[in-house]
Amino acid sequence: MASRVDHTALFAATPSPYLVLGPDLVIVDVNRAYLAATGRTREDLLGRHIFTAFPDNPADPDADGVRNLGASLHRVLASGRPDTMALQKYDIPVVSRPGVFEERWWSPVNTPVLGPEGEVTYIIHRVEDVTAFVIEYRATHPHGALEGQRLKEAQALEAELYARARELQRLNEELRQAHTREREVAVILQEAMLHVPDLAHHRDIAVRYLPATGSLNVCGDWYDVVDIAPDRLAVAVGDVIGHGLEAAAVMGMLRSALSAAIRALERPAQALEVLGLYARSVEGALGTTVVKAVVDMRSRLITYSSAGHPPPMLIHPDGSCELLDQATDPPLGARPQHVPRPQASLPYRPGDTLVLYTDGLIERRYQDIDVGLGQLADILGEFINQNTEQLADTVLARLGVASGGRDDIALIVVRL
Repeated sequence: MASRVDHTALFAATPSPYLVLGPDLVIVDVNRAYLAATGRTREDLLGRHIFTAFPDNPADPDADGVRNLGASLHRVLASGRPDTMALQKYDIPVVSRPGVFEERWWSPVNTPVLGPEGEVTYIIHRVEDVTAFVIEYRATHPHGALEGQRLKEAQALEAELYARARELQRLNEELRQAHTREREVAVILQEAMLHVPDLAHHRDIAVRYLPATGSLNVCGDWYDVVDIAPDRLAVAVGDVIGHGLEAAAVMGMLRSALSAAIRALERPAQALEVLGLYARSVEGALGTTVVKAVVDMRSRLITYSSAGHPPPMLIHPDGSCELLDQATDPPLGARPQHVPRPQASLPYRPGDTLVLYTDGLIERRYQDIDVGLGQLADILGEFINQNTEQLADTVLARLGVASGGRDDIALIVVRL
């Protein structure tokens, strides 16, 4: 039987100094090691804003501890990810001598504690006090024991090391800001490329789009919904090889081409033939997989064609499932010569649910894809009575990718 761990006692006994902050940067807990390192008591710190408890040294014109630590804490709040800081000179007030600050050097790490919705509920601020090492270095390399040129060289070396540390901190901050700007631009471009005007006409269609975790929040997967007058609906999902901006750019071109082709040709197989020919002229497009389905609401017939893509699923109200796997062909550009693509049809009944998705939803490393297909079918069958929005969220949650996975994910759920 596993023993229960007293985490309160563990936190109190941890030898590294720890401070726990709320999202408002107010101190909510502190361990004994932190109190010993700073010479404070719990009553001094609990309930106080961190920068009220530890302001910058007003006698040091170069003091930047508040600015650097504040930037790190706000990065954690914005990203929900840990942030490791460079070595910091951050003097602290001497409690027994008001207005007097003691020189301190710290190595800080700020780590978020996430709530059930992924929000930052606490920040764990861990520091290692390395002041003793700095003092020891100065004691073993005293300037007073040096003369003339050696003294100047030692002073210049220390000044250069400190200046380089400050410069590294500044460059790191600039890189973070540049990455943030790049990500914002990428997201705006992706949203523009995935704009689906016809989706607003369908309350029973839910779409989900999750780039791979750790990416710029853009990817090569896509989805599309197209109304074909008078009473047909075309839906598609596709997957460009790769991740990031390059894959997203290819995705935008292929998605637009397929959206135009289905409007002109109306038959999924013909639309994919045109897309395959176009893909040969687009660098990075070969190997793309895509599936296109057209729903005819008068004849209650689904016609589809697939270019190497995982099969859509048709789920009936009783939870049973049919795979749309009778018209599967190789991915775009896989054949050296043009060959007509296959097409198949199957009937549906009112209340059925059509689900299209990309492989990031079901593929897992070291697991056969049939296992993932079976898991998806089981989840859809079990929760088929949910509305499409709820069903889409349930699928992502049950498959463990509600916050994204190792691969990009696109998902369409259509209640027919």
